[in-house]
Amino acid sequence: MSSSITAAEFRNLVSSGHRVELIDVRTPVEFQEVHVQIARNEPLDRLDPKAIQGSRKGATSEPLYVICRSGARGKQACEKLLAAGLTNIINIEGGTTACVEAGVSVVRGKKAVSLERQVRIAAGMMVFAGATLGYFVHPYWIGLSAFVGAGLVFAGITDTCAMGMMIARMPWNQVKAEVTPTAATSSTSSCKDAATGCCN
Repeated sequence: MSSSITAAEFRNLVSSGHRVELIDVRTPVEFQEVHVQIARNEPLDRLDPKAIQGSRKGATSEPLYVICRSGARGKQACEKLLAAGLTNIINIEGGTTACVEAGVSVVRGKKAVSLERQVRIAAGMMVFAGATLGYFVHPYWIGLSAFVGAGLVFAGITDTCAMGMMIARMPWNQVKAEVTPTAATSSTSSCKDAATGCCN
């Protein structure tokens, strides 16, 4: 079971000058839109506990804070990290939304549609399509609406969302890597630590 901290408590912790390690498990596009200034992006659909552990550089006994948009994906990430053997993992309640409201320092970029909204849009379109096709084409199409409904019930009970994980991998939820002249001309040896953020 992962522990948690409120956004206000996290703001006070950051303000106190303590060393704070924070990973944001939203999609790259969501992260680009707005993120806590000290956060680094580790999307939930690609979360690698071993890589996270390796990037901590001896600070494995220190708390690792996890954040998402509103707290649900952060909780899933915490459970995944704990199951892999990592310890002292702390979820930020209310996620980035709560941190913005609490006055935590954030970086803002291009506006994006959150993953939660994308899931609602996709599910709604599939239910509508199933009902419409079931009425005008063949009753069997109603099964599509039933399938989506069952999936939403399952997602609510288990607090997981297969549709969300699929949508997170879509091209529009990724950020194209920009190659700067400095990065292009840097030595090969400087990119050996890409997993720790050197060339990411």
